[in-house]
Amino acid sequence: MTSSTLTAKIPDEGKTCENLAQALVPLALVAQRLELIPAEFREAMTPQLRRFYTMVFTGCVGMGLTLSMTIVYVHNVRHHSVAFATALMAAGAIVGILINPISGTLVDRLGPGVMIMTSSLMGSLSLTFLAFSKSAGQLTFSALFLALFAGGGWGPGATLLSRLVPPELRQRAFGLNFMFVNLGIGCGTLFAALIVDIHHPFSFTLLYLINAVVGLVSASIFFTIRQFAKAVPEVHDPETAGEGWREVWQDKTFRTFLLCGVLLMVGGYGSQESGYSLYVVNNLNLSIHYIGLILFFNTLTIVASQLFILNKIQGRSRMKVLATVALLWAFFWFVLGSVRGLPLGLTLVMLTISMIIFAVGETLLSPIGGALVNELALEHLRGRYNSAQGFVWGIAGTLAPLITSLYFETGNSSIWPFATGGTALLGGALLLRLRRNLTPSQDGVEPSVG
Repeated sequence: MTSSTLTAKIPDEGKTCENLAQALVPLALVAQRLELIPAEFREAMTPQLRRFYTMVFTGCVGMGLTLSMTIVYVHNVRHHSVAFATALMAAGAIVGILINPISGTLVDRLGPGVMIMTSSLMGSLSLTFLAFSKSAGQLTFSALFLALFAGGGWGPGATLLSRLVPPELRQRAFGLNFMFVNLGIGCGTLFAALIVDIHHPFSFTLLYLINAVVGLVSASIFFTIRQFAKAVPEVHDPETAGEGWREVWQDKTFRTFLLCGVLLMVGGYGSQESGYSLYVVNNLNLSIHYIGLILFFNTLTIVASQLFILNKIQGRSRMKVLATVALLWAFFWFVLGSVRGLPLGLTLVMLTISMIIFAVGETLLSPIGGALVNELALEHLRGRYNSAQGFVWGIAGTLAPLITSLYFETGNSSIWPFATGGTALLGGALLLRLRRNLTPSQDGVEPSVG
């Protein structure tokens, strides 16, 4: 996409969605008064970028409605076994891994716009199927159909975002995007808590249907910035012309970064999502209601601190920042493994503090990954690079539950938090070694160009 295309005037059809974007203005004004958003980024906050963030926020509100409901919906509402429910989640993660390379190729050839629209429309359709699914066959079809189109969702959005801001502002743009993701998920989760009732199955059906409608609203917002999401001409190195994915996998630095990312995710998000609640309920003997309270502080910390953190890490070594993430997440796991036997009040305080620390790590991580990947990527391979990053989430989302299950099934759940913290530290150590292979610009200590 040429620079003239990227600076094209927004058509009048976007004015309707501009009104929706104004709902996020109060948050931006508060941040501006606190001088959390530098002048250069405020100048880069074009109408299309505001609409992109509005699209992200809206879509994540829908995601938050059902994000933590799958196992409960399948097991408690549709009365299938826990084994079936967890297998369904693992199968969805595998589908996501398999679809990523196809998605990345299509993003480069057709543009991120086609993929975003397809994902939104087909995702809404699959959520509608899922809302009325009852049998094992129906649930399997609906869940895998949803995973088929949601699995490649990260790459197209990241590719589009990288086009909407100058290279030197990408790190800040990805961090702000993460804040809106969590704000949206948090709002959706709170709304779901108000209407869901395990004794009334239709309340779950309603959640999935609302999620489907919200997905269509998000797609309508994207429609007003579709001209920024077209394909770009493929310009290959003459020696590797037509190789596509081979060009990506020949990038040794990128391959190493993905490996480090898998270790860090298994030592972070993947294990937190797959085993944290299980450990708190079964090993610490706490009520499941406390988990919701603890996770609330996670979302609150991210939304409250993301802009401040972005300013603090600007110009600092990205690999050192990611190593700090590993330390913070290891602290989170070591606290979890050490509070057993403490009084209830002290346990809750320690778990809440550790969750806040985990959230700070998230705010450090969120701007770095997307910015570095797009720093390494060539423009005609940007979709493939961003989709390849999705492998990290898919592989970690598959490995972490299996590793967690191994510890719990063999009676070693008491050492699981410490082993998981060690995995995070290993990922951090490898990231520090990777720093020697990066240019100052790639490491974030010098402004990006081009």
